[in-house]
Amino acid sequence: MSSIAPRILAAVAVTLFGSTVAFAQPQGPGYYTATPVEAPTKTSLITRDTVWKFHDGAFAAAKAPERDIVLCQLVAQRVGKLTSFTVGGQALDADTLSKCNAKAN
Repeated sequence: MSSIAPRILAAVAVTLFGSTVAFAQPQGPGYYTATPVEAPTKTSLITRDTVWKFHDGAFAAAKAPERDIVLCQLVAQRVGKLTSFTVGGQALDADTLSKCNAKAN
């Protein structure tokens, strides 16, 4: 019977917090994702100290110390305009993405 208690607790946790936990988790393979308008010629790049890998139509990278907009601008400088940039699963709003794309090559 002792093995049932952890299962019940897990089920209750999923029921109570499942959607919140899933919402907070970043989407895709990285904390950041940058989707370029045009297909890139290279499948990886480095912005300052951040390594980006291209997979399934977007560049992805682990969390970095730079501000989100700075990272977006650095990627846009290298690959051109972006259709989206997400941070921890949350897409930048249209105004911020436009400011990012202003730095595109």
